[in-house]
Amino acid sequence: MTRTLAISCAASAAVLLACAGGCGDDAESGRGPRPRSQVATADRATASKVAFEIATSASGELEARRKVEIRNQLDQESTVVRIVPEGTRVKAGEVLIQLNVEEIQLKVDEERLKVESARAESQVAQNTYEIQAKENESKLRQAQLKVELAELALRQWAQGDTIKKARDLELDADKATLELQRLADVYIRAQELNAEGFLSKDQMDKDEVAYIEAISKFKTAQLAQEVYQLYERLKDQKKFESDVAQSNEELNKAELNSKSELASKLAESNNKREQLAGLERKLAKLTKQRDDATIRAERDGLVVYGTSVERSMWGGRGGGGDSTLAIGSQVFPNQLLMILPDTSEMVAAVRVHESLASRIKPQQEANVRIEAVGGGTVRGKVESIGVMAESGGWRDPNLREYTVKIALETGGAVNFKPAMRCEARVILDSVPETLTIPLQSVFNEAGVQYVFAPWGPKFIRKPVRLGRRSDTLAEIVGGLSEGDTVLVREPAPGEVLAGPFAKQMLVDAGYSVDDGGKVVNANGGNDARTAPGETVAGPKPKGPSETKPDQGTSDAKLAEKTTSLEEAKPAPAVKPAAEPAAKAGDAAEKKPAR
Repeated sequence: MTRTLAISCAASAAVLLACAGGCGDDAESGRGPRPRSQVATADRATASKVAFEIATSASGELEARRKVEIRNQLDQESTVVRIVPEGTRVKAGEVLIQLNVEEIQLKVDEERLKVESARAESQVAQNTYEIQAKENESKLRQAQLKVELAELALRQWAQGDTIKKARDLELDADKATLELQRLADVYIRAQELNAEGFLSKDQMDKDEVAYIEAISKFKTAQLAQEVYQLYERLKDQKKFESDVAQSNEELNKAELNSKSELASKLAESNNKREQLAGLERKLAKLTKQRDDATIRAERDGLVVYGTSVERSMWGGRGGGGDSTLAIGSQVFPNQLLMILPDTSEMVAAVRVHESLASRIKPQQEANVRIEAVGGGTVRGKVESIGVMAESGGWRDPNLREYTVKIALETGGAVNFKPAMRCEARVILDSVPETLTIPLQSVFNEAGVQYVFAPWGPKFIRKPVRLGRRSDTLAEIVGGLSEGDTVLVREPAPGEVLAGPFAKQMLVDAGYSVDDGGKVVNANGGNDARTAPGETVAGPKPKGPSETKPDQGTSDAKLAEKTTSLEEAKPAPAVKPAAEPAAKAGDAAEKKPAR
C-alpha cells in the first residue's frame, strides 16, 4: 500500500525534537545518573503528550452512486451503425446506440406470416369445436327424447293398457258366464217343452248347440284371462322396460361419444391455439430484439463506453484490448456497451486489508485525495463495507481485501468522473492527549518493542510498551517518560552499544522476565502485535562495542558500564516495529527513516 506520510513523519519528528540528555538510567540496572545532555539534531524526537487520530490509508477509485449499465440485449452478434461520442452528457430518452437490425427484421417478417396462418388455423379449429358442441347437443336431445318416450310408453302400458286389457278380458269372461247360464236355462226349458210336446226336437237340438257353444266361449274367456296374466302381460312389461333401458343406453352412448368427440376437437383447438401463442411469443421476442437494437438512455448521465471500463479494470488491455466502440464495431450478446453514471453523487470505492475490515464502521469520517483534480482532498463518510473479501487475483492469490465505499461531500460538483484514482484516509479512532513518540522510532525484536535512546555519543536499545498507534505516532504505556529522547532513524552499527536488554528496563517497561533475564510474555499486555504484511526487520550492531565516558564521568562508573555491556554476546538482528495500519493492523505504513 502507498506510504504517503513518510516525509510527514520525519517532519513531525523534527518538530518534536528536544535534546533532553540520555536515558537517565544505568545501561544494566536502569538506574543511575543521566549522561550529559545531547545536542538537538533532526534525527531525534522527544516523547511528549499530544492527542492524535488513528487512521488507515486505502487506495481505490471513484464510482457514481447511481449508474445504469447498458448491455447488448440481442441474442446474436451485431454491428454498430450509430453511436453518441464518449463523454457526452445525455438526457433520458436520447438514442445512444443503434445496432444493425436487417437480419432481425427479415425474421420478424417471416414470423408475422407464420402467425397469420396459425391464427387462421386456430380459428378454424375453434369453429370446428363449437360446431361439434352443437351437434352433440342435438344428438343428446334426441337420445333424451327416446328415453322419455320409452318411459311414457312403459307408464302408459302399466297404468292404462294392461288395466284396460284385463278389464276387457274380465268383461268377456263375465259375458260368457252369463250367456252360458242363459243358454243352459234355455236348453233345460227346451227339453221340458219337447217332453211335453210343445217344442220340436229340432228346436231343442238348436238350443243344445247354442248351449254347447256358450260353454266353449266361457272356457275360451277364462283361458284368455289366464294367458294374459301369465304370459302376455309379462311379455309386454319386459318389452316396455327393455325399450326404456335401451333408450337410456343410447343416451349414455351419445353422452360418451359427445365427450369424446368434443375432447378431440377441443384438443385440436388448444393445440392450434398453443402453436399460435408460441409463434406470437417468438414474434414478440423478435420484435423486442428489433426494438432493443435502438438503445436509449434510461436517465440523465455521462456516456462512458464499456471498452473504456474494461481497459480501466485490466490495466489498459482487458476485454476488447485497445479497441473502442465505433461505427462498424462488432458487439456480442450481453456485452457491456455503455455506463451512464450520475456524477452528481460520487463515492470512493477503496480496498482495505481483511485485518482492518472489522475496525471500519459506517459513518466514520474520511479524507479522500484525488490526483486527477489537482490532488485535492474531499471530506466523506464511510457508507458501507463489503460483505465478502475479494482476492488479490493471480498477482497475489493470498491477499484478501474488503471494498469500503465512502460517500463524498462534493457539494454538487460534477468535475469528478468514474475510475479516477483516489486515496482515502479513514479515521478509525481519536486518542486524547497521551505520551507519544514517532512511530518510525520504534523497533521490534522477538516480540519486544524498543527504541534507540542516546547514551553518551552512542545509543542503547531501550524496551518500551506501545498502546494505540496512528500512521505517524505511537502511544507509550511503559518504558519512557515525558521528555525522553529517541532516535527516529535506523542507526549505523557503530552507533549502537551492543548487549542484551537490561532486565530492569524490561521490568520498567512492563515485560515479565524470568530469573535468567528472559522475557516470558513479550506479546502480552498492551503490545500492538505485528499484523499481516508488517515487517520486523531492523538494524543490528555487528558485535559488542565499547563505550567511552563523557567528559567528567568517573573511572568507576566507566568500568561498571564497560563490564555490563561487554559481557553480553552480540544481539540478534534488530527489527523495526509494525508497519502501517493500512497495510495490516493498528500500525501505520512507515519504516524507520534512513
